[in-house]
Amino acid sequence: MLNIDELKFDDNGLIPAIVTNAETGKVLTLAYMNRESLAITLSRRLTCFYSRSRHCLWLKGETSGNYQHVISITADCDRDALVVAVKPDGPACHTGTETCFTAPVLADEEGKTPFSLDALYALIAGRKTEKKEGSYTTYLFEKGIDKILKKVGEESTEVIIAGKAGDKKETVYEVADLAYHVLVMMVEMGITVEDVHRELAGRHVIDKKVKQEKMTS
Repeated sequence: MLNIDELKFDDNGLIPAIVTNAETGKVLTLAYMNRESLAITLSRRLTCFYSRSRHCLWLKGETSGNYQHVISITADCDRDALVVAVKPDGPACHTGTETCFTAPVLADEEGKTPFSLDALYALIAGRKTEKKEGSYTTYLFEKGIDKILKKVGEESTEVIIAGKAGDKKETVYEVADLAYHVLVMMVEMGITVEDVHRELAGRHVIDKKVKQEKMTS
């Protein structure tokens, strides 16, 4: 039986909850709960989350009818993350897809797995909740946000150096390094790929400056 008092909520009183399909094991979404929403989830056996943008509780399916019936809730070894196995009544994502991690990850005829940012994000998130000995990603999470941000800064500098040198191959390599570390930072901060998609989608004119550069003499 899950004991709320044994869980470790962050400084904002939140704990990440990875929601999975109880039948298929597929990851449906990553959301957050506070003590109140978790208590509601346990009592009603329906997922209830805390919206960090609206600063309120929301019962999944209350408006859409796509309720998620809780089968089990498991805390990780550090008691600071949850896996919530559910039987969904419908799509998990607001876009109407089964999962918020929309990119398919299927092996081809040669057994190779196609790459996608969504799949990489999910893999990185898994290293945070299920720590793997010897994993560099797990190492970064254990060191915390300061170490992660330092690496983002270092990789940004490497991209600038490679780009300034006009070395396309090296620049691609460094951009890939930067993208990986940015994804680690996103997972650590609870920012999803969908969050970034929505932000970019809201910028209708790509040729208009979003932020004006301050000129100084």
